[in-house]
Amino acid sequence: MPQNTTSVNNKAKSQNTYDAIVIGSGISGGWAAKELTEKGLKVLMLERGRNYVHIKDYVTADKDPWQFEHRGAETQQQKKDNPVISRDWAYYGTAAHEELMNSWTNEKDSPYVEVKPFTWWRAYQMGGRSTLWGRQSYRWSDFDFEANAKEGIAIDWPIRYKEIAPWYDHVEKFAGISGSTEGLPQLPDGHYLPPMQLNCVEKDVAAKIKAFYKDRRHMFIGRVANLTAPVKGRTQCQFRNRCWEGCPFGGYFSTQSSTLPAAVATGNLTVRPWSIVTKILYDKDTRKATGVEVLDAETNKTYEFYSKIVFLNASTLNSAWVLMNSASDVWEGGLGSSSGELGHNIMDHHYLVGAMGTVEGYEDKYYFGRRANGFYIPRFANLFGDKRDFLRGYGYQGSAGRQGWSRDVAEMNIGAGFKEALTEPGGWYVGATGFGEILPYHDNKITLNKQVKDKWGLPVLAMDAELKENELKMRKDMVKDLVAMFEVAGVKNIWTYDKDYTIGQGIHEMGSARMGNDPKTSVLNAHNQVWDATNVFVTDGACMVSSACQNPSLTYMALTARAAAFAVDELKKGNI
Repeated sequence: MPQNTTSVNNKAKSQNTYDAIVIGSGISGGWAAKELTEKGLKVLMLERGRNYVHIKDYVTADKDPWQFEHRGAETQQQKKDNPVISRDWAYYGTAAHEELMNSWTNEKDSPYVEVKPFTWWRAYQMGGRSTLWGRQSYRWSDFDFEANAKEGIAIDWPIRYKEIAPWYDHVEKFAGISGSTEGLPQLPDGHYLPPMQLNCVEKDVAAKIKAFYKDRRHMFIGRVANLTAPVKGRTQCQFRNRCWEGCPFGGYFSTQSSTLPAAVATGNLTVRPWSIVTKILYDKDTRKATGVEVLDAETNKTYEFYSKIVFLNASTLNSAWVLMNSASDVWEGGLGSSSGELGHNIMDHHYLVGAMGTVEGYEDKYYFGRRANGFYIPRFANLFGDKRDFLRGYGYQGSAGRQGWSRDVAEMNIGAGFKEALTEPGGWYVGATGFGEILPYHDNKITLNKQVKDKWGLPVLAMDAELKENELKMRKDMVKDLVAMFEVAGVKNIWTYDKDYTIGQGIHEMGSARMGNDPKTSVLNAHNQVWDATNVFVTDGACMVSSACQNPSLTYMALTARAAAFAVDELKKGNI
């Protein structure tokens, strides 16, 4: 007797049905999976790239420099294959390690169009960029949440600090943030593990800045997601400063070391790598999402998965891409486009601007290990009576150290004297780079380019965003103020730089599906729900209404935990 086709289809759908689907496994996706599974939901987490297993797949983390074929430098072929991430500072240092290059997205398979220059760093693998991030973790304040409304820029944030503060508490305690409390209204304190320590030169520079500016400018150790004490089975930072290769000790927060194990421990999580979400399935009658369509990146087969709620955490620009590809039969611009704001208001933090100089004395001093952190100088511009010819402000991140064996000793460039000179560390230096706020301009946008396709035949994004007059004015002061502080601190031989920054290079992309109070001017409501489908939540950088100048990842974590709690409560009430 032939099998009932309807019965087979219903069985297949039942097997592919979950309480919640999380799209993306990076910082916010990992948090969504953890929070939802711990609240009892059966969750499917979809990652478009490879599986990347904690410890096992950190294949370079314990290698010595001489064990790399090219001693850590990327090859000419790697540069050719990855032209975007081989720009500027990526040519040098850790980000473009010959082995680490494999952690970044294959740009030939996944191209994009640059209407204006745009540097897009992507990591299509389990954990996303959570194993590659800089780990600086700062709260935002009401100076940030209220700025748009006070200045008449874009739209107002639908939340204030008091609404997100408990969620900052929640995520800091689990993630493990080390840092010092400073009592600054523009940079609220949190729940911190003991701070790492400034070295002797940094302490001296910090004290002189504080004294000269009469406690109006501050410099202290960064607040960083590196442990200084064990947390939930993870041991503390080993001061190896090789975080970008994955930490075998779990010494810093990542999906792999933290949220994924917590979610797996509930027994409620299913993880599916190589799963490109091509669209969110939308029911016009109920005005809700019913699930997602997935293209298997290895087999090119298409699958459908179903759920009561969807958390979209594919990263700022890819989350917009998914929305643009969804429900296009209802809205030409895609799900969430009814306001005309989907894909607009693209932001980042502009940087690659700063100064460096030498510090005399302290030749008898050194420091312990390779601290995976530096100092932070929080915003002071346009605060507390300070007035500039631009809006908003900037902070600085930097460090002091001693030159090593690779320095150039011009006076002794050959022989025993040269070798002997290099057995001692060189002089002290200090440097910093500024991170400035970019305003949310409507015409800084991304769009779908359907003429250009990726490896899987899917349309790609076209990037059309740039710095404008406000940011260009700000960059001048970012250099000037840093030089002034270094001069006050007695730094010598100061040189400055202002490289050709393009949006994306800060790797803090934000905007594209902003929150708001009005569905006519925003994509999401105050709880990160898509106005056009309230069982879809977007809690990564896409939701941001402004960019502040602090690193945003801690805010993504807090917003995700907050939205997950709200989603589960609404499910229980039958509201979504």
